Amino acid sequence: MPASNLRALNKARSLGCDGIIFDLEDAVGVNSKSLARDQLTEELRRGGYGQRERIVRVNELNSEWCEADVEAVVGLDIHAVLFPKVNSATELRTAINMVDAAGGKHLAIWAMLETPGAILNAVAIVAESTRLEVLVMGTADLAAALRLQDSLDRTGLQIALQTCVLAARAYGREILDGVHIDFKNLSAFASVCQQGIQLGFDGKTLIHPTQIEQANKIFGASETDLQEARALISVWNAAQQKGEGVAVYAGRLIEILHVREAQRLLACYAETNA
Repeated sequence: MPASNLRALNKARSLGCDGIIFDLEDAVGVNSKSLARDQLTEELRRGGYGQRERIVRVNELNSEWCEADVEAVVGLDIHAVLFPKVNSATELRTAINMVDAAGGKHLAIWAMLETPGAILNAVAIVAESTRLEVLVMGTADLAAALRLQDSLDRTGLQIALQTCVLAARAYGREILDGVHIDFKNLSAFASVCQQGIQLGFDGKTLIHPTQIEQANKIFGASETDLQEARALISVWNAAQQKGEGVAVYAGRLIEILHVREAQRLLACYAETNA
């Protein structure tokens, strides 16, 4: 949500999304940077965003606005600060130090990987600090930097996307797929979401409320999915009580890796009996 758009900030209070990234960077014009920062500060103090995660994307580290952005938001009711265009482990450390110096040691750090350098340094960036909780793909900027033509199958981005998923998984981090800018083409959006699932992403970043319903459906879990996860765990527990190392559920061989995935799914939906 562009922090310069008051209507959008109000609309965010009623959207069926898991989290809101309040943007002070690309979606805000140069002449509106201070206005956006002040407006966002006021709206976050008003509250009303419910259980949605609240993340603020500040301007990039080498900009004239970044430090002021950080100082303005670290004391607000937010979960994380998102830094765009993080290119190296050194830059991530600089970002963390900036947040901490401003009094935000309690906040998580999110980082956008959206340049060729960031992709080549993905493992080093993720390994730098446990404060980095989530990676966000900046696919639009990355495609532009790589001089790629528009492609629904994102052929030219495949290596970059998978590299970042591998880095995230190797260090136990979450990773979100980049935005789909053709927001009126919901059929194409659904295809890209399905591709994101196949690549291993945990979710999708969005640029328009019309995308929320499909993203929730594709990346989320139905009640049937949750019931099957519970049943799978039950079958596994019964096999364990018999001293068996494997189990069979719905005609499939079940091992501990399947149980852990079922437990993870239930945990995402606050299932206390997982």
